[in-house]
Amino acid sequence: MTVTFLSMDDVRSLINMKDVIGAVDEAFREKARGKVQMPPKVYLFFHEYEGDFRVMPGYIPSLKSAGVKVVNVHVKNKDKGLPTVMATILLLDPETGEPMAILDGTLLTSMRTGAAGAIAAREMAKKGFKKVAFVGAGTQAKYQLLGLNEIAKGLTGKAYDVSEASVEKFSEYAKSVGAAIDVASSVKECISDADVIITTTPATEPVVRNGWVPEGAHINAIGADAPGKEELDPEVLLRARIIVDDMEQAVHSGEVNVPILKGLLKQQKIAGEIGQVLEGKIKGRTSEKEITVFDSTGLAIQDIASASLALRRAVEKGIGVKLRLF
Repeated sequence: MTVTFLSMDDVRSLINMKDVIGAVDEAFREKARGKVQMPPKVYLFFHEYEGDFRVMPGYIPSLKSAGVKVVNVHVKNKDKGLPTVMATILLLDPETGEPMAILDGTLLTSMRTGAAGAIAAREMAKKGFKKVAFVGAGTQAKYQLLGLNEIAKGLTGKAYDVSEASVEKFSEYAKSVGAAIDVASSVKECISDADVIITTTPATEPVVRNGWVPEGAHINAIGADAPGKEELDPEVLLRARIIVDDMEQAVHSGEVNVPILKGLLKQQKIAGEIGQVLEGKIKGRTSEKEITVFDSTGLAIQDIASASLALRRAVEKGIGVKLRLF
């Protein structure tokens, strides 16, 4: 019995952002159809190191693929020359439980999160949007931009980060992929005229204030992916149409988790899940003036769908190392 091992370089050679957007779109739809199994992610916290890891199992019968991702978030890792987020994915054969593949999940996590943001903007932002604001200019901001580039061309806008070096580097990167993203001196300046606002910070208290958010803006709230994290002023959520990726995960660990815990926001204010929008069961936006928020916690089925596509391509092309486990 052998298992296929795919490195980050292997994954990069096998799939691109357009591929992943398609895979994640279908995974969201299958969830809305009630055709996946996905328990909520489990957290283990390393408080003394300001880090955690999550275990994320999922099964998509239509792909005949199941698996689990183990992923960490350590905010101080960049000081050590390590990624903030690192992940490993194990795929299993649902029929036998046989291990099929071990993949680097670090790149896949970045790509599938960017893909989810692109899908949400496509369905929830005003049509023909151009101006994008990036609050946080790290690795995930790049993948959010790559995702948006697949659904909208000629993007302009601004970016802000507490690290001047990071935001300058992001602005240069944006130019390399055809987007004109200038450096802002504050969050307020960054978002004041944006059509789409992307937040990718590790904040545990709001960095985006209600009065700064322009009418009709769409917000991809990406950074709040664990209990206690929040990036948006609760007043923004109270005036917005909120769509989540998964209701149970979002209430526990998404952007809405702190306001709900404090009694500032009721779960009933959440309009539904992104898969329901894709399936036409609910609307992502109801008017041009409406503020919309996509609360992204990150789902195991996004990982399983993307990893399964990478594995299929690897088998077709003969890419990967065969490992004998037992």
